[in-house]
Amino acid sequence: VQLQASGGGLVQAGGSLRLSCAASGSIFSFNAMNWYRQAPGKERELVATITNGGTTNYAYSVKGRFTISRDNAKNTVYLQMNTLKPEDAAVYYCNALFYTNKGWNRYEHNYWGQGTQVTVSS
Repeated sequence: VQLQASGGGLVQAGGSLRLSCAASGSIFSFNAMNWYRQAPGKERELVATITNGGTTNYAYSVKGRFTISRDNAKNTVYLQMNTLKPEDAAVYYCNALFYTNKGWNRYEHNYWGQGTQVTVSS
């Protein structure tokens, strides 16, 4: 599966952007779809998660401002980002996660998109 992230750009603080992550295959087979971000000099952090059951979770720093959603028919995951702050500036990556089991062991598998740059001016 290939993931193609898009929608990044330059926005003023307080503005909005919507990121999209289009998958080349079905996203329903994944346990979860995630958005991560990485700012210069910082570690990559998990921003938002949506499970194949539709459960969502957010990093505390974006809760109430960002919304993750999925369209299984279009094999696309979205991240609506509102009230953007300069500290939200980063490269945003989409991620597809699934687990496999073999015996007693559980294995995690990840696919990553190429990243899309979000710049927020103050």
